[in-house]
Amino acid sequence: MQNFSQILFVMWRETVEAMLVVGILHAWLAHNPGGARGLKFLWMGVLTGLVGAFLLGLGIDTLNSVLSDEGQEYFQAALLLVAAALIVQMVFWMRRQGARMQHGLVQSLARSTQAQNGWGIFALAAIAITREGSEAVLFVSSLASGGSGWGSDAFWLALALGVLLAAGTFYLLQMGGLLISWRAFFRVTEVMLLLLGCALLVSGIDRLIGVQLVPALVAQVWDSSTLLDDGTVLGGVVSAFTGYRARPSLMLLMVFCLYWGGVQWISRPVRQSAPA
Repeated sequence: MQNFSQILFVMWRETVEAMLVVGILHAWLAHNPGGARGLKFLWMGVLTGLVGAFLLGLGIDTLNSVLSDEGQEYFQAALLLVAAALIVQMVFWMRRQGARMQHGLVQSLARSTQAQNGWGIFALAAIAITREGSEAVLFVSSLASGGSGWGSDAFWLALALGVLLAAGTFYLLQMGGLLISWRAFFRVTEVMLLLLGCALLVSGIDRLIGVQLVPALVAQVWDSSTLLDDGTVLGGVVSAFTGYRARPSLMLLMVFCLYWGGVQWISRPVRQSAPA
Protein backbone atom coordinates (compact mmCIF):
# COMPACT_ATOMS: atom_id res chain seq x y z
CA MET A 1 0.00 0.00 0.00
CA GLN A 2 1.79 3.08 -1.32
CA ASN A 3 -0.39 5.40 0.77
CA PHE A 4 0.71 3.72 4.01
CA SER A 5 3.69 6.05 4.50
CA GLN A 6 1.60 9.10 3.61
CA ILE A 7 -1.13 8.26 6.12
CA LEU A 8 1.51 7.45 8.75
CA PHE A 9 3.20 10.83 8.23
CA VAL A 10 -0.05 12.82 8.27
CA MET A 11 -1.24 11.18 11.48
CA TRP A 12 2.18 11.70 13.08
CA ARG A 13 2.35 15.39 12.23
CA GLU A 14 -1.29 16.25 13.00
CA THR A 15 -1.27 14.30 16.28
CA VAL A 16 1.91 16.08 17.42
CA GLU A 17 0.25 19.44 16.70
CA ALA A 18 -2.85 18.41 18.65
CA MET A 19 -0.70 17.20 21.56
CA LEU A 20 1.17 20.49 21.50
CA VAL A 21 -2.07 22.46 21.86
CA VAL A 22 -3.37 20.22 24.66
CA GLY A 23 0.04 20.30 26.36
CA ILE A 24 0.09 24.11 26.42
CA LEU A 25 -3.45 24.30 27.81
CA HIS A 26 -2.86 21.55 30.40
CA ALA A 27 0.46 22.99 31.61
CA TRP A 28 -1.03 26.43 32.16
CA LEU A 29 -4.10 25.14 34.00
CA ALA A 30 -2.10 22.73 36.15
CA HIS A 31 0.41 25.34 37.30
CA ASN A 32 -1.82 28.34 37.90
CA PRO A 33 -4.07 29.05 40.91
CA GLY A 34 -7.68 28.48 40.01
CA GLY A 35 -6.78 26.52 36.91
CA ALA A 36 -7.36 23.05 38.36
CA ARG A 37 -11.13 23.48 38.03
CA GLY A 38 -10.72 24.00 34.31
CA LEU A 39 -8.95 20.68 33.70
CA LYS A 40 -12.20 18.73 33.44
CA PHE A 41 -13.51 21.26 30.92
CA LEU A 42 -10.25 20.91 28.99
CA TRP A 43 -10.64 17.14 28.66
CA MET A 44 -14.33 17.51 27.82
CA GLY A 45 -13.30 19.87 25.01
CA VAL A 46 -10.65 17.44 23.76
CA LEU A 47 -13.19 14.60 23.72
CA THR A 48 -15.74 16.76 21.89
CA GLY A 49 -13.14 17.70 19.27
CA LEU A 50 -12.23 14.06 18.69
CA VAL A 51 -15.90 13.07 18.35
CA GLY A 52 -16.43 15.89 15.86
CA ALA A 53 -13.48 14.74 13.75
CA PHE A 54 -14.74 11.12 13.89
CA LEU A 55 -18.21 12.15 12.71
CA LEU A 56 -16.67 14.12 9.84
CA GLY A 57 -14.71 11.05 8.75
CA LEU A 58 -17.82 8.89 9.02
CA GLY A 59 -19.77 11.35 6.90
CA ILE A 60 -17.07 11.45 4.20
CA ASP A 61 -16.88 7.64 4.08
CA THR A 62 -20.68 7.31 3.92
CA LEU A 63 -20.96 9.84 1.10
CA ASN A 64 -18.21 8.09 -0.84
CA SER A 65 -19.96 4.71 -0.49
CA VAL A 66 -23.30 5.85 -1.93
CA LEU A 67 -21.84 7.52 -5.02
CA SER A 68 -21.59 5.83 -8.41
CA ASP A 69 -18.20 4.81 -9.80
CA GLU A 70 -17.94 8.04 -11.80
CA GLY A 71 -19.22 10.06 -8.86
CA GLN A 72 -16.57 8.50 -6.62
CA GLU A 73 -13.85 9.58 -9.06
CA TYR A 74 -15.09 13.18 -8.95
CA PHE A 75 -15.52 13.11 -5.17
CA GLN A 76 -12.11 11.59 -4.53
CA ALA A 77 -10.45 14.04 -6.93
CA ALA A 78 -12.16 16.89 -5.07
CA LEU A 79 -10.92 15.50 -1.73
CA LEU A 80 -7.35 15.38 -3.04
CA LEU A 81 -7.50 18.95 -4.36
CA VAL A 82 -9.08 20.34 -1.20
CA ALA A 83 -6.55 18.49 0.97
CA ALA A 84 -3.67 19.89 -1.12
CA ALA A 85 -5.01 23.44 -0.74
CA LEU A 86 -5.51 22.98 3.02
CA ILE A 87 -1.97 21.64 3.47
CA VAL A 88 -0.48 24.74 1.83
CA GLN A 89 -2.78 27.00 3.84
CA MET A 90 -1.89 25.19 7.08
CA VAL A 91 1.86 25.38 6.47
CA PHE A 92 1.86 29.12 5.89
CA TRP A 93 -0.64 29.74 8.71
CA MET A 94 1.62 27.85 11.11
CA ARG A 95 4.63 29.78 9.81
CA ARG A 96 2.91 33.09 10.59
CA GLN A 97 1.05 32.15 13.76
CA GLY A 98 3.19 29.40 15.31
CA ALA A 99 5.41 31.77 17.25
CA ARG A 100 2.36 33.50 18.77
CA MET A 101 0.23 30.39 19.27
CA GLN A 102 1.31 29.67 22.85
CA HIS A 103 0.90 33.33 23.86
CA GLY A 104 -2.58 33.49 22.33
CA LEU A 105 -3.74 30.26 23.96
CA VAL A 106 -2.44 31.37 27.36
CA GLN A 107 -4.16 34.75 27.05
CA SER A 108 -7.49 33.10 26.19
CA LEU A 109 -7.09 30.68 29.09
CA ALA A 110 -6.28 33.50 31.50
CA ARG A 111 -9.43 35.40 30.54
CA SER A 112 -11.60 32.29 30.90
CA THR A 113 -10.03 31.36 34.26
CA GLN A 114 -10.35 34.86 35.69
CA ALA A 115 -14.01 34.91 34.70
CA GLN A 116 -14.49 31.41 36.18
CA ASN A 117 -15.76 30.42 32.74
CA GLY A 118 -15.19 26.68 32.41
CA TRP A 119 -17.18 26.56 29.19
CA GLY A 120 -14.78 29.07 27.67
CA ILE A 121 -11.93 26.62 28.34
CA PHE A 122 -14.09 23.84 26.91
CA ALA A 123 -14.75 25.84 23.73
CA LEU A 124 -11.08 26.73 23.31
CA ALA A 125 -9.99 23.08 23.56
CA ALA A 126 -12.87 21.79 21.41
CA ILE A 127 -12.20 24.27 18.61
CA ALA A 128 -8.44 23.63 18.64
CA ILE A 129 -8.81 19.82 18.57
CA THR A 130 -11.65 19.91 16.02
CA ARG A 131 -9.46 22.01 13.73
CA GLU A 132 -6.51 19.63 13.97
CA GLY A 133 -8.74 16.55 13.84
CA SER A 134 -10.77 17.72 10.84
CA GLU A 135 -7.56 18.47 8.93
CA ALA A 136 -6.23 15.00 9.72
CA VAL A 137 -9.54 13.38 8.70
CA LEU A 138 -9.67 15.27 5.41
CA PHE A 139 -6.05 14.49 4.55
CA VAL A 140 -6.36 10.83 5.54
CA SER A 141 -9.67 10.46 3.67
CA SER A 142 -8.10 11.80 0.49
CA LEU A 143 -5.20 9.37 0.89
CA ALA A 144 -7.45 6.41 1.71
CA SER A 145 -9.39 7.03 -1.50
CA GLY A 146 -6.29 6.10 -3.47
CA GLY A 147 -5.61 2.87 -1.60
CA SER A 148 -7.64 0.05 -0.16
CA GLY A 149 -9.69 2.40 1.95
CA TRP A 150 -10.89 2.69 5.53
CA GLY A 151 -11.61 -1.02 5.87
CA SER A 152 -8.06 -2.29 5.32
CA ASP A 153 -5.77 -3.47 8.11
CA ALA A 154 -2.89 -1.45 6.64
CA PHE A 155 -4.94 1.75 6.93
CA TRP A 156 -5.65 1.29 10.64
CA LEU A 157 -2.08 0.14 11.28
CA ALA A 158 -0.81 3.37 9.71
CA LEU A 159 -3.14 5.41 11.92
CA ALA A 160 -2.07 3.59 15.08
CA LEU A 161 1.64 3.84 14.29
CA GLY A 162 1.25 7.54 13.46
CA VAL A 163 -0.32 8.23 16.86
CA LEU A 164 2.32 6.16 18.71
CA LEU A 165 5.17 7.91 16.88
CA ALA A 166 3.56 11.27 17.67
CA ALA A 167 3.42 10.41 21.37
CA GLY A 168 7.10 9.46 21.32
CA THR A 169 8.03 12.61 19.40
CA PHE A 170 6.07 14.80 21.78
CA TYR A 171 7.79 13.19 24.77
CA LEU A 172 11.25 13.80 23.27
CA LEU A 173 10.40 17.40 22.40
CA GLN A 174 9.12 17.99 25.93
CA MET A 175 12.46 16.85 27.39
CA GLY A 176 13.89 20.27 26.71
CA GLY A 177 14.96 19.85 23.12
CA LEU A 178 17.87 17.53 23.94
CA LEU A 179 17.50 15.69 20.65
CA ILE A 180 15.37 17.94 18.44
CA SER A 181 13.81 21.35 18.95
CA TRP A 182 10.26 22.39 18.14
CA ARG A 183 11.63 24.83 15.56
CA ALA A 184 13.62 22.10 13.78
CA PHE A 185 10.65 19.71 13.93
CA PHE A 186 8.26 22.15 12.30
CA ARG A 187 10.83 23.27 9.71
CA VAL A 188 11.50 19.71 8.54
CA THR A 189 7.86 18.60 8.55
CA GLU A 190 6.85 21.86 6.83
CA VAL A 191 8.96 20.88 3.81
CA MET A 192 7.54 17.34 3.89
CA LEU A 193 4.00 18.70 4.04
CA LEU A 194 4.59 20.93 1.02
CA LEU A 195 5.95 17.93 -0.87
CA LEU A 196 2.88 15.92 0.16
CA GLY A 197 0.60 18.78 -0.91
CA CYS A 198 2.17 18.67 -4.36
CA ALA A 199 1.67 14.89 -4.53
CA LEU A 200 -2.02 15.24 -3.59
CA LEU A 201 -2.54 18.00 -6.16
CA VAL A 202 -0.91 15.96 -8.93
CA SER A 203 -2.99 12.87 -7.96
CA GLY A 204 -6.19 14.93 -8.01
CA ILE A 205 -5.46 16.38 -11.44
CA ASP A 206 -4.46 12.91 -12.66
CA ARG A 207 -7.90 11.61 -11.65
CA LEU A 208 -9.61 14.48 -13.47
CA ILE A 209 -7.56 13.68 -16.57
CA GLY A 210 -8.68 10.06 -16.22
CA VAL A 211 -12.38 11.06 -16.37
CA GLN A 212 -11.58 13.49 -19.21
CA LEU A 213 -12.65 16.54 -17.25
CA VAL A 214 -9.16 18.05 -17.63
CA PRO A 215 -7.14 17.64 -20.86
CA ALA A 216 -3.75 15.94 -20.73
CA LEU A 217 -2.53 18.30 -23.52
CA VAL A 218 0.35 15.93 -24.30
CA ALA A 219 -0.05 12.36 -23.07
CA GLN A 220 3.64 11.78 -22.30
CA VAL A 221 6.37 14.42 -22.16
CA TRP A 222 9.18 11.99 -21.27
CA ASP A 223 9.81 8.49 -19.93
CA SER A 224 12.21 8.26 -16.99
CA SER A 225 11.07 4.79 -15.89
CA THR A 226 14.52 3.35 -16.61
CA LEU A 227 15.95 5.67 -13.91
CA LEU A 228 13.06 5.52 -11.44
CA ASP A 229 9.78 3.78 -12.19
CA ASP A 230 6.88 5.06 -10.09
CA GLY A 231 5.41 1.56 -10.25
CA THR A 232 8.19 0.11 -8.08
CA VAL A 233 8.30 0.28 -4.27
CA LEU A 234 10.95 3.01 -4.16
CA GLY A 235 9.39 4.93 -7.04
CA GLY A 236 5.97 4.62 -5.42
CA VAL A 237 7.24 6.17 -2.17
CA VAL A 238 8.90 9.02 -4.08
CA SER A 239 5.71 9.52 -6.09
CA ALA A 240 3.54 9.44 -2.95
CA PHE A 241 5.55 12.21 -1.29
CA THR A 242 6.55 14.41 -4.24
CA GLY A 243 4.08 13.90 -7.08
CA TYR A 244 6.81 12.39 -9.27
CA ARG A 245 5.63 10.64 -12.44
CA ALA A 246 7.94 8.60 -14.68
CA ARG A 247 5.71 9.36 -17.68
CA PRO A 248 4.09 12.73 -16.94
CA SER A 249 1.58 14.41 -19.21
CA LEU A 250 2.09 18.04 -20.11
CA MET A 251 -0.83 19.05 -17.87
CA LEU A 252 0.71 17.31 -14.83
CA LEU A 253 4.07 18.91 -15.56
CA MET A 254 2.45 22.36 -15.78
CA VAL A 255 0.53 21.80 -12.52
CA PHE A 256 3.72 20.65 -10.78
CA CYS A 257 5.61 23.77 -11.90
CA LEU A 258 2.72 26.12 -11.06
CA TYR A 259 2.44 24.61 -7.57
CA TRP A 260 6.08 25.21 -6.67
CA GLY A 261 6.03 28.60 -8.36
CA GLY A 262 3.05 29.52 -6.22
CA VAL A 263 4.76 28.25 -3.06
CA GLN A 264 7.83 30.35 -3.86
CA TRP A 265 5.67 33.40 -4.51
CA ILE A 266 3.79 33.01 -1.21
CA SER A 267 7.10 32.47 0.62
CA ARG A 268 8.67 35.66 -0.69
CA PRO A 269 9.59 38.23 1.98
CA VAL A 270 7.20 41.17 2.11
CA ARG A 271 9.03 44.43 1.63
CA GLN A 272 7.96 47.23 3.87
CA SER A 273 8.15 50.80 2.63
CA ALA A 274 10.82 52.92 4.27
CA PRO A 275 9.58 55.70 6.56
CA ALA A 276 9.55 59.16 5.02
